[in-house]
Amino acid sequence: MSNKNILVYAALGIGVLALSFSAMFVRWADAPGPVTAFYRMFFSLFLLLPVVLSRRSQTPKVKSQALIFPLLAGVFTALDLALWTSALGYTTAANATLLGNTAPLWVALGAWLILKQKLSNGFWRGLALTLTGAVLIVGTDFILHPRFGVGDLMAVFTGFFYGCYFLFTEKSRAYFTPLIHIWIVGIGASLSLFVVNVLLGNSLTGYDRTTWIVFLSTALVSQLIGYMALAYALGHLPASVVAPTMVLQPVMTALLAIPLLGEIPNLWQGLGGLIALTGIYIVNRSHQREVEQTLNL
Repeated sequence: MSNKNILVYAALGIGVLALSFSAMFVRWADAPGPVTAFYRMFFSLFLLLPVVLSRRSQTPKVKSQALIFPLLAGVFTALDLALWTSALGYTTAANATLLGNTAPLWVALGAWLILKQKLSNGFWRGLALTLTGAVLIVGTDFILHPRFGVGDLMAVFTGFFYGCYFLFTEKSRAYFTPLIHIWIVGIGASLSLFVVNVLLGNSLTGYDRTTWIVFLSTALVSQLIGYMALAYALGHLPASVVAPTMVLQPVMTALLAIPLLGEIPNLWQGLGGLIALTGIYIVNRSHQREVEQTLNL
């Protein structure tokens, strides 16, 4: 393996690991989840600004109407993060991350229902497995820990908003580079999360020093390092490699949550998680095969 390939795969691994810490930061911050989400996006804007300005001359001019796509992607990112960080107040980090990663299912179902796209048998098998795993997780939590069950359901809906983010990102990437796209998404998400926090009555000030460090850390690690590393990997690896690899994020979160948060999944949660992960992987692979077949026509 060449040094370049090692660097690419290292970036992919770093991206997955960085995103796996997202739930930890939310738990470590002594603040409501949506507030942590706001500062994750808000601080990332300023951290990215020098790079954005330095590459301004390399950015092709686009019609102002195209801004609607990354801005809407930002709105759905905000809804995703607001609900997901709130879910972490009710359920485990592993459950929230796993159930929040059901976006591929929502995207495919949306394409089937709205765009009338035909879905492969592989997708339906993956969907059945994912739903089976999700039912095991949510059902077990509702029986053993009703509070966890509420958080699990909230996390499932974050997958829907995450899926909407993907749809608008696909449109946005036709006009903007990854860097500019991420930055504009940050603007849309920051404004939306500000509104969400105002509506919820959450204060954006008055937190201790440790919490402010966590806010900055989640912007740097989860948002910048995580997404920029994945963007780099996507520039050198096919999506058919990157997308299935993202299934490792809930696994890494679950493993990190054991020593860092003291959360040990029970047997049914572990079994449900394994089944759901298998289903998500199958859905991802099925989707990528369809894309590759379309490109080869």
